[in-house]
Amino acid sequence: MKNKLVTLFGGGGFVGRYVAQELLRAGARVRIAQRRPRDAFFLRPQGGVGQTQFVAADITDADSVARAVQGSDAVMNLVGSFSNYHAIQVKGAQTVAQAANRAGAAAFVQMSAIGADPDSPSEYGRSKAAGERAVLEAFAGATILRPSVIFGREDDFLNRFAGMVAAGPIVPILRPDAKFQPVYVVDVAQAAMRAMADPGQHAGHVYELGGPDVITMSELYRFLAEQTGRDPIFVELPDAIGGMIAALPGTPITADQWRMLKQDNVVSPGSSGLAAFGLGATPVAAVAPQWLVRFRKHGRFTATGEPA
Repeated sequence: MKNKLVTLFGGGGFVGRYVAQELLRAGARVRIAQRRPRDAFFLRPQGGVGQTQFVAADITDADSVARAVQGSDAVMNLVGSFSNYHAIQVKGAQTVAQAANRAGAAAFVQMSAIGADPDSPSEYGRSKAAGERAVLEAFAGATILRPSVIFGREDDFLNRFAGMVAAGPIVPILRPDAKFQPVYVVDVAQAAMRAMADPGQHAGHVYELGGPDVITMSELYRFLAEQTGRDPIFVELPDAIGGMIAALPGTPITADQWRMLKQDNVVSPGSSGLAAFGLGATPVAAVAPQWLVRFRKHGRFTATGEPA
């Protein structure tokens, strides 16, 4: 990737920043394209002088996308949404892929998700599947990455649930038996970088990325309680009540997210994953305690054995 120009749409987001860091370490020139480039300026110190560029682009605006991909050797679309699904995850993804193809990029990587399925009970899952089809029609050699839920220091997964555990004393659990296969953000970023570095090997392939552990929602909450030194009362809600809560306005989960929970978020049997990129999978317990400590009563100053 040395001296290659890679354009990352959404490169300043949670996953995008890690992809950018991997590319910068590999010597690539990285162009961060997003609606508010200023939000990604924190990446400037990660590379050398002139190694990082920031441009304003909106994937719903074809002209801005075309300008952003000019001269790119590789392009990756990391933009996703939990609303306005078709405009962002279908039409927007198609627009970026078409622009990358016209610009002559050698590689295109689309960030999708496990659960992308035209028959998904959730609009999110159906739109992700439609987005994959649109990308492959626009850029035949695209690589599709489908991660399970992604965890990392800045995530909205472990941090959100750890905050709920810390807020106790009673913590309701929706869909306690729903299964996840959390994948570490660094592993996902390295897979993305390798897909762009060797487009011939990965062109047209779909990879499902999961970690080494399959964990239920209930097990996840109890893991977080252990890591944060908390002991709340967990109440596992039946589906009937969970569905009613999700249907109410202003609740932490939307009705569509509730429908997503009805399917396990795990890698399909026999599917290609991190191993196809020569990568191992990082367990949650190996890295998450480094930042979950902030949810302890006294943070890093909590003494061993001190009650929460």
